[in-house]
This record gives sequence, C-alpha cells and structure tokens, in this order.
Amino acid sequence: MSDSLYRNPLARIVTSPGEILVRVAAAAAGPTGEVDAEMRALMARQVAAGELLDMNPAWIWPDFAAGLMRDAPSKMLWVLRETGALRYLLPELDALFGVPQSADDPPTVDIGEHQLRVVDAVARQHAPLAVRFAALLYNLGKADSPPEHLPSHYRHMERGAPRVEAVCARFGVTAEVRELALLALREVERVHRAAEMRAGSIAALLERVDAFGQPERFARLMTLCACDFHAFPGRATRPYPKARLLATALEACRGIDPAALQEDHADDPEAAAQALLEARAMAVARALRSERWDDSAQEEAAAD
Repeated sequence: MSDSLYRNPLARIVTSPGEILVRVAAAAAGPTGEVDAEMRALMARQVAAGELLDMNPAWIWPDFAAGLMRDAPSKMLWVLRETGALRYLLPELDALFGVPQSADDPPTVDIGEHQLRVVDAVARQHAPLAVRFAALLYNLGKADSPPEHLPSHYRHMERGAPRVEAVCARFGVTAEVRELALLALREVERVHRAAEMRAGSIAALLERVDAFGQPERFARLMTLCACDFHAFPGRATRPYPKARLLATALEACRGIDPAALQEDHADDPEAAAQALLEARAMAVARALRSERWDDSAQEEAAAD
C-alpha cells in the first residue's frame, strides 16, 4: 500500500480507545480475522459509554485505511456498525442502511449493504486505497432522499457532494483520495447510462472525466463502476457492458491530434475545444457505428 495515500499523525505517547477499537475491527478484515461475541459486546459498551465522543478522526485513519486494504473490508465495517462505532466514525455511511435502491431481482436492495458488497468487490480487484474509499462514499446523498420518490434518488449528487467533502476533511485524506471520491459521486451513474447510440455524449463524458489526461484515474473509476454493477444481486458473473463500450470509444479518440486542432483555431480556444469534441464524437460514432449526437445534444447545438 502506497504511503503517499496516508497522512499519519505525529507519534503520540497515548493510544486512544477509539484507535484500539478501530484497530480490532480492522483486524477482522484480514483472511483469518474474527472478532468474537465477547469482544464485540465490550466494544459496544465502550461506544455506549462515550469513548468515541472526543476522538480525533485523523488519529484512527491509518487503522481504518489498513482495514480497507485488507481482503474483506466489509468485515471491519460490519463490526463497526454492529458495535455502534460507525455512527461516530462515518455517520454518512451508517445512514444508508435501510434505504432502498432500485435493482433487478429483487427489485430493491439496501444501499448500506450494497456499499459493503462494492468495497469487497474492489478489494478482490486489488484496487488501491483511493478506489476502496470512494466505494463507500459515492451514494452518500441517497440517505435522505424524499420518501415519496423512493427507490429513486433525485438530485442525490448535489446532496452528496458536501458530505463527501466533509468525510475527506474529517479524516484528512490526500487530494488524490478526495478527488476520486468526488469524481465517483458525479460519474458512476452517468457511466452506467452511457449508450452506444449517443456518441456525442460518450465523447463529452470522456472529456469531462479527463480520460485522456488522466488515464489511470479513469481506469480506477471504471473499476469502481464495474464493481458497483457486479455488486447487485444476479450480476456477479455478467459482463459489464459499459467497460467495453467506453474502452472502444477511448481507443477511437486516441487517433485524434488535439494539437493540430488547436493550431487550426489558434485565435479561438473555445472553437478549438468544440472542434476537438466534434472530432472525438465522429471518431466514437464510426467506432460504434452510432449517431454522432443524441437528441438532447442536437437540440443544444441548434440552440447555440
């Protein structure tokens, strides 16, 4: 695990009860880790006694991150939830349990339980810490969706963004971890909606997530999207269709030289950007044998 993803606190003489509690829970995420009933009861009593009330979250981050990097992070998170500690450490995640999300069969799933399946799925892919942390956060805005809309979650990204920001600030994570968490919040569902008949939208998505400038980050986003898809019941062994679709689109766009288009529109950066998007949309359309733009994009272009 890369040390660059940690902000270890300065060495301290005293280890807080919260650190010990998280360290015990994190051990459960290992291949042979277990926390027996007696220990869980003791941890629950400590939480109930207020041992976590004055805890500095940054102090427990190294142990929490270590648990995320183990084989089955969900085991750590279940221990924290069952002992009541998750309400103090990650109340935004704890609030997702019991909230329904649309699915296939059964028609709904519990979002909290789903997030724990996702984090285990990314662990099986040996994903780095940034992906595992993002796996816990991209649905935070769904905790308080209006009951009349459930199991749909309108505008959850707007509600979720300040929560993701708050969690990242609380633990003092690095910019790399924070940026992927926010990207996942904005883009996971948009990636799921990508359709081969919408080449213009696909090109715009690739530009928006900077797939060309940050291919490694884009690959991490796609890993998370695939794991989200596979975490739903009945999908574990099904191929994730958007992975191949976007890989084909990205490869098609690599044949376009942005510098040449910028040179052609040297005096108009906006025109250069539009020309590049047009060229990428055409390349995607040829690769996918689809329309250059979807209907909404055509209407926007006509309005301009």
